[in-house]
Amino acid sequence: MQLGAYQIELLETGRFGLDGGAMFGVVPKVLWERSYHPADEKNRIPMAARSLLIRTEDKVILVDTGNDPKGNEKFRSIYKIDTSRYSLKTSLARFGLSPEDVTDVILTHLHFDHCGGATTLLETGEIVPTFPNATYYVQEEQLLWAREPTEKDRASFLKENFEPLAEAGRLETLAGDGEIFRGIFVQTFYGHTKALQAVRIETPDGILFFPSDLCPTAAHVPYPYIMAYDNFPLTTLAEKKSVFPQAYEEHWLIVFQHDAFIQAGTLDAHPKGGFRVGETVTITAYEEPSNESVDTNS
Repeated sequence: MQLGAYQIELLETGRFGLDGGAMFGVVPKVLWERSYHPADEKNRIPMAARSLLIRTEDKVILVDTGNDPKGNEKFRSIYKIDTSRYSLKTSLARFGLSPEDVTDVILTHLHFDHCGGATTLLETGEIVPTFPNATYYVQEEQLLWAREPTEKDRASFLKENFEPLAEAGRLETLAGDGEIFRGIFVQTFYGHTKALQAVRIETPDGILFFPSDLCPTAAHVPYPYIMAYDNFPLTTLAEKKSVFPQAYEEHWLIVFQHDAFIQAGTLDAHPKGGFRVGETVTITAYEEPSNESVDTNS
């Protein structure tokens, strides 16, 4: 997809599974299964872990890097991590790119399913930056939180995914909202985790919004559909209410990073209030599983 001066693609880094109840919080199972997808025998639902690829004349930028490929068999089994069809490196290669070509990596936050691919385990046992020529960006508040997480969320932060970046001098911290590159802005949110940074690309052709876990799937567009993983769900609610009206009025294209079936879409006003998914958009075509049961307008 060409958006202004930017060539935009979505990279599939693999599939995984998370507990459906945890993904939808107080929403009853009968509703979230209808809105998204039925759970498996362990109550897990299929999840994507997409990375946003932004190319300009002189930059190759990634937003997030997907799940942790370094995890042991137990870890991979718990989260049903499957890279047999897609991986970050094979998806990059599809566009003629290698890890050495990446110039910048924006990490929305440091949960393992967003920054796991940021580092690589060598045969020597050393863990190094996956993208040796890239500068990695994260909010300073998020880094401090990841280093001293709470009992509630510490399982989501694996230091081998981000401390080697700091040790290699490749990690740059940011302080709040702002324009990180020309036309590419980061905006911080605090409901899911401390200082998650969403990415917004503004061009004369339109605006693309990568909200990360503020709105992980198309089924999370309705205001009450909030993850139990969020540290501060009422803050998430307020943040959705602060962003979605503008996204609707300005017809933003919103990327649903974890939705295994819908890559992106616009917002439509819901007759009962709030918003629902309007037009759905495939940014980068991959062979996808069918999902006939999905009803994103519930």
